[in-house]
Amino acid sequence: MTLAQRAFERLHAWPDLSAGPASCRTGRALRSVRDEIVHFHSDRDVDLHLTHRAIQRFQYDLGGSTAIRLVPGSRWVTVHLDCDADVDLLLSLTSIALKAHQSRPPADLTAGLSGPSGPAGCNYHRVTVLPRSAAGEA
Repeated sequence: MTLAQRAFERLHAWPDLSAGPASCRTGRALRSVRDEIVHFHSDRDVDLHLTHRAIQRFQYDLGGSTAIRLVPGSRWVTVHLDCDADVDLLLSLTSIALKAHQSRPPADLTAGLSGPSGPAGCNYHRVTVLPRSAAGEA
């Protein structure tokens, strides 16, 4: 079982998340009543939908993680699953994402909703993740 499969199974058991196809048409998604929260694109790459406020709040911590890739202007973060700790990180961030989406002001509901390829779209094809061993070499 891959790390992404393990993470998907653990998150799919959460009562606030239901499974379906990803709106970007690549992989599977888990969604809350209001929004898609997680896209599983491959055996190792997952996009997580945070709010702008949550990304701002945790930007320093997110940027310091070798498992996280941020795309300027995107409300999605890419999590590269390389080990069990990355799965735990994804689960923690998913909990933050669910809380952020539940408490999001009504004005944020329609902000940036121009479809999977627009500002609200996930980071699929917008992020290149290098293996950790190659990331430090250059």
